[in-house]
This record gives sequence, C-alpha cells and structure tokens, in this order.
Amino acid sequence: MSDGDSEQDGFEAGVSSSQGDPRVLLAMNAVLSTLFAWTIVWGLSFLGFVEFGIINVATGAILVFAMTYLVTMS
Repeated sequence: MSDGDSEQDGFEAGVSSSQGDPRVLLAMNAVLSTLFAWTIVWGLSFLGFVEFGIINVATGAILVFAMTYLVTMS
C-alpha cells in the first residue's frame, strides 16, 4: 500500500523540478496575447475609439506579449 505514496512523492518531485519547454511558453504567450489584443481592439472599435484593423491588433498583441514576457521573466 505504500507504493502509492512513493509514486506520489516521485511525481511531486518530478513536477517541481521540471522547467518545461520555453518554446511552449512563448507560443502560448503569442496566441493568448493575440486573442486578448483582438478583443481589446474590437471593444475599442465598438466604442468608436480606434479603427478595427490588422495593424492595430498586431500592435496590441506585440505590446501585450512584451508586457507579459517582461513580467514573467523578472
């Protein structure tokens, strides 16, 4: 019955020491930043503050990506 305990300890040790693949982090950051920027630009265009366009979405995505990258790496 103690096998479950040793497996649990091994799993916790493996997860706590895993750094993961930084490419996955960057890809997730890029996708989520783009979706968030699209939402922000759409909302601002709905309110009439900015024009909805690919340049505005890309600019917003770059800004959000950079901010989240700086926050997570500091």
